[in-house]
Amino acid sequence: MSQKKSFPQPLTILMVAIVLSAISTWLLPAGGYSKLSVVDKSFSISDSKGDTLLPLNQETLDRLGLRISVTKFTNGEVLKPVSVPNTYQQEKSNPQGFINVIQAPVKGIYDSIDVIMFILVMGGFICIFNETRAIEKGVASLSYAMKGKEPYLIVVLTFLFAFCRASYGMEEEALMFYPILVPVFLAAGYDLLVPFAVIFGGNSVGGIAAFSNPFSTIIASNAAGINWKDGIYERVIIFFLLTALFTWYVLRYAAKVKKDPSASLVIKIDGLVKVPYDLGLSEQPVPEKLELKTKMLLLIFLATFLGMIGGTIFLQWWTLEMSSLLLAASILTGLLANMSEAKIVSSFVRGAESLLSVAFIIGAARGITIILNDGHVGDSILYYTGNVVAQVPQSVFILMLFVFFFFFSLFVTSTSGMAVLTMPIMGTLAIMVNIPGNQIVNSYLYGMNIMFFVSPTGLLLPSLALVNVSVKVWIRFITPILVFLFLLCALFLVAGIYL
Repeated sequence: MSQKKSFPQPLTILMVAIVLSAISTWLLPAGGYSKLSVVDKSFSISDSKGDTLLPLNQETLDRLGLRISVTKFTNGEVLKPVSVPNTYQQEKSNPQGFINVIQAPVKGIYDSIDVIMFILVMGGFICIFNETRAIEKGVASLSYAMKGKEPYLIVVLTFLFAFCRASYGMEEEALMFYPILVPVFLAAGYDLLVPFAVIFGGNSVGGIAAFSNPFSTIIASNAAGINWKDGIYERVIIFFLLTALFTWYVLRYAAKVKKDPSASLVIKIDGLVKVPYDLGLSEQPVPEKLELKTKMLLLIFLATFLGMIGGTIFLQWWTLEMSSLLLAASILTGLLANMSEAKIVSSFVRGAESLLSVAFIIGAARGITIILNDGHVGDSILYYTGNVVAQVPQSVFILMLFVFFFFFSLFVTSTSGMAVLTMPIMGTLAIMVNIPGNQIVNSYLYGMNIMFFVSPTGLLLPSLALVNVSVKVWIRFITPILVFLFLLCALFLVAGIYL
């Protein structure tokens, strides 16, 4: 029997991309734009002739043809040097060889060490917190306390799963809630599709407008050269809007099934399927009573992410401050949970180890940019691509990008891998064609996470297996609301360009 062929891993794809980038330095003409950055409270333009200082004001940007607010530079929202339009010049070729290819991912890790450290510390915090089982206990207690009020439970839990995805990037961790929640909703008279929609659907909708997800929003914004808080107010508004809309859709279906069980899509399509987690539907098991310690742990968890968001918005925090907050929260969580010193350290290290692949992905992807820049062809690609894009209206360009991320996420399933692979080029191109960088990040978020609902290469199939529901049932259920979400996101993207 032949083995099923799997799609290459993100690191493999990125290493191939590094090799192809090196080859391009032998084939494409070398050239570069003048670069604008902030140095000692002045603008500095760097080109082949040297550096020139200019006043740090809006007039300078307008004169250079950069339609960017000067506050984005003074507030640190633009983090990388910006290409100045109409300054492209051909340069001496510098083709990249074997040694450059090998060094590229290592240089990329050096260049991205601040974000990588943040990701590793995040992994350590999440692992320590998961050891306490506080979230699991909290959800079990909430579902038991709201017995007989399941419509309210649908609202609360859908928002909770969406918030966890939008704030810290919960994905695989959601799988542990199926054994807890499936019996709860079945006992209330719903079908198997309702708990699946609450857990998987809620988790998926939270990814669309992720306001502080370190594995998508923060990495993508950093790779695009903008501060991740740029556009956060818009994302928070869209998060509440989309989550409320999806929750209404689930409530509508759940009420219909409870009133008439024969209206269940599971019964209509799959028939009478075997019910998993047979814990007895007549009486829901009594969960552990929430102790004061568990409540305090949940408060620490919520305060950590709210503090991280508030710090970046009001106190100009970046990866150093956010990583420090997560480290302090990790220690506090371990001490409050009565973990030993050895347990705290081992759990933290194990959590960091679980995200090492993400760290290498970030470094390898940054290596692509390093190869292109060192080979003096990165700007050439932007120049020729920009000439084509300049002929396309901005609204058409952002929608094309949205559709690109929607379909390309079938092949690159890692949100961090997709971000660091595409954002360096897309972010620079966006500024050159006068599209806000945060809208480029939004097109990536919207496209990838709408596909997440139905992608066979993501968590859909293993999640469906946990509730014994077919793909056909889910597609039939989700298609109407998914089409509406797609059109709504497209509208947001176009409006975001002009507002």
